[in-house]
Amino acid sequence: MKKKISPRPWLFPRPVLLLSTRDAAGKDNIITVSWAGVASTKPPMVTVSIRKSRHSHATISSTKQFVVNIPTSKQVDAVELCGTKSGKDIDKFAVSGFVKEDASLVAAPLIVQCPINLECQVRHTLPLGSHDLFVAEVVKTHAHHTLIGEDGEFNVQELDCLAWGEGDFLRVLRKTKQPTRSLRIV
Repeated sequence: MKKKISPRPWLFPRPVLLLSTRDAAGKDNIITVSWAGVASTKPPMVTVSIRKSRHSHATISSTKQFVVNIPTSKQVDAVELCGTKSGKDIDKFAVSGFVKEDASLVAAPLIVQCPINLECQVRHTLPLGSHDLFVAEVVKTHAHHTLIGEDGEFNVQELDCLAWGEGDFLRVLRKTKQPTRSLRIV
């Protein structure tokens, strides 16, 4: 039997992403997000939804640029730190141990330790209430060589990423011949 409850945006699991930004003064920041998705393949577009009260929201609103960095399960502590501390108060790159590298097309840094980085240019901003939805074109993709197969295709078996399940980080396991499953790791 199912209970009727108030409407909630329960889509699970959701990807766990690190957005890196650079403000007009040149200060870099990282925000952890899980309200995100793919919006289009041609042109390649992604969406991220960020509360208006977040420090990174103002930076993305003004610069119209960010990098999506896909962390691994081994980085869960740094991911949590970047999602629970404000860039107004600390330098998240220094505290998390993440190393930054300049992107090739946008004015925001890549996180070197993340196996995938998507340089993004905001094309549309949609105010939705508590959050704004940023629709961004992926203008350059960086992927660790182990994620690209001999045929040039993405090798999902090598990706060890995180997902979010309303209150817990989940590790997405893909390296076995068993059916894909998620395990709680926090």
